[in-house]
Amino acid sequence: MENMDLLVLGHTAFDYIMGVKEFSKINTSAIVEKMETFNGGAAGNVAVVASKMGLDVGLISCIGKDFKDSDYEKEMIEEGIDISHMIVSEKANTPTAFVLTNPEDEQMFYFYWGAADEYANTDVPKEAIDNARAVHLATGDPEFNIKSGKYAYENNKLVSFDPGQDLHLYSTKDLEELVKNCNILFGNEHEIEHICFLLEKSIDDLLNEGLDIVVQTLGDKGSTIYAKGEEPLNIEVVPTEAVDPTGAGDSYRASFLSLYLRDNDLKTCGRFASTVSSYIVETQGTQTNIPTADQALERMNNAWPETL
Repeated sequence: MENMDLLVLGHTAFDYIMGVKEFSKINTSAIVEKMETFNGGAAGNVAVVASKMGLDVGLISCIGKDFKDSDYEKEMIEEGIDISHMIVSEKANTPTAFVLTNPEDEQMFYFYWGAADEYANTDVPKEAIDNARAVHLATGDPEFNIKSGKYAYENNKLVSFDPGQDLHLYSTKDLEELVKNCNILFGNEHEIEHICFLLEKSIDDLLNEGLDIVVQTLGDKGSTIYAKGEEPLNIEVVPTEAVDPTGAGDSYRASFLSLYLRDNDLKTCGRFASTVSSYIVETQGTQTNIPTADQALERMNNAWPETL
């Protein structure tokens, strides 16, 4: 019996987000002008935002001994996210991301894998997948994602995939396996282009050969949604003062899925996702300015009055 809307697999992490004037060169240092620590990880971000948008959410990540009794754990419990299937390492700490952003909003990422080594020793979480309507595969271990995605797809779950900054960990064979066991592919402009390059296929090819939807986010240029048999949908950004782009993509994916799983049309899903992302970029941190669903709908309706 399914009683969970969305199961998210992938990294839950602590984020160190830093603002720099410039990136350092080899054997030199660069000044960090500001730094804060936040709750993060692509899967953690998606789970928290999707839950705040009204979905019943479960999350499976590899976490370290430092996660127990942390503020992050308490937040997830208070939010009602099912973390009963989390994979706990007794030796390593929770994965940690170091994100550097320059004034042009270009970013560099360093990631401490830590407890995520446990993915290699973990079986497909069949019980949790069986209990979910949809499964989202975020950044994480490729083999674990491939096995879990295949099981979910073969058992008629909606499967979405976003490789994010971990795209370089996937071989061409890995991507072929994942894409054929997937309904929705998310990625930014560079990631979708690179996936097409590696697979030697166009977006139309991917749709004709199995995918239902490809969502390509384009930063301040908005996003484009490609669906089988339909013209591409261009979704504008919601104008706002952007402070930090980190986490905007994760919030887009979570918000898109929150409406898609409620049978909304793709344009509405994209506009809602764009709207929620506009809140996320207004402050530093991926989970510090998540709106309520009502707040997001109000801003969306102001941006696109014809949706009323």
